[in-house]
Amino acid sequence: MPELQPGDPRRLGSYEIVDRLGEGGQGVVYGGVDASGNRAAIKLLRADLAGDTMARNRFVREAQAAKQVARFCTAQVLEADVAGDQPYIASEYVPGPSLYKQVTETGPISGAPLDRLAIGTATALVAIHQAGIVHRDFKPHNVIMAPDGPRVIDFGIARALDTGQTNATKAIGTPSYMAPEQVAGATLTEAVDVWAWATTMVFAATGRPPFGDDTVVAVINRVMNEPPSLDGVPADLHRLIAACLVKEPERRPTAQQIMMALIGSGPGGAGQTRMDDPAQATTMLAEGSTLAAGGLAGAGMMAGATQPGRGAAPVAPRDYTHRECGGWGKCVTTSE
Repeated sequence: MPELQPGDPRRLGSYEIVDRLGEGGQGVVYGGVDASGNRAAIKLLRADLAGDTMARNRFVREAQAAKQVARFCTAQVLEADVAGDQPYIASEYVPGPSLYKQVTETGPISGAPLDRLAIGTATALVAIHQAGIVHRDFKPHNVIMAPDGPRVIDFGIARALDTGQTNATKAIGTPSYMAPEQVAGATLTEAVDVWAWATTMVFAATGRPPFGDDTVVAVINRVMNEPPSLDGVPADLHRLIAACLVKEPERRPTAQQIMMALIGSGPGGAGQTRMDDPAQATTMLAEGSTLAAGGLAGAGMMAGATQPGRGAAPVAPRDYTHRECGGWGKCVTTSE
């Protein structure tokens, strides 16, 4: 890990600062250790932004959003001070590289690891939306490849769901993973995260985003006017991802529909599991997190997931799409 620099703090709250983990637009992320030896990742707001009301408010929203999301799919907030002279958020330290770093250094992901990634991130997205949050910056850089399954981090520009608020329309994000309505500055809904999930899965499977990553102008033009490039995406994910990348947000599947297409609908067939039923929602999220952690053989609800005498078979979303799409599949004009 990079060593501390002369101007870096040596303590923040309960944590002794021991190293630097990274640096972004909002500030520096440090590695810290508490009195019991527990490690944490601590994001410190940049000193020049500490007096910026908008920047501080974004920082507050990040802490609030992360606290609302289920612990299994993100880094749990352990401690935060967003009112002092040095605003910081201390979160659970999640070992592992970002999805972006892993793919860049070792190449695209395929087979069962890609299935687990798709299930884990879709399950995380359901949990985020169940908490009433739109992430708005879902991308490979913000997915940590933890040993127990992927974690979605960095809620720095997330907002609580309120489709009537015009201040939720400002175009903030990374162009290669931004939906058309986000680029255009339109009102944002959960559909922007669905688009970003699909572009992230394309990157994971191919090593490149579906609308390129060259100049901002060129990428935005493709996002707004051209179909995605899905060459190299496995056939069993192709139709699902294409459905997530239609230009009109209302025609995209929801995160719940994506998750159910990936892991099946459970005993009783389609329509039996409802995310507005707390008990059933908990069951579905538990199944998704188990599968994401590598338990592809452990979910009895997955029709055909295992066969006697064999290991787990890869998840095949095409097996579930027709019965689980809830109608959205009919809107896709891309051939299978």
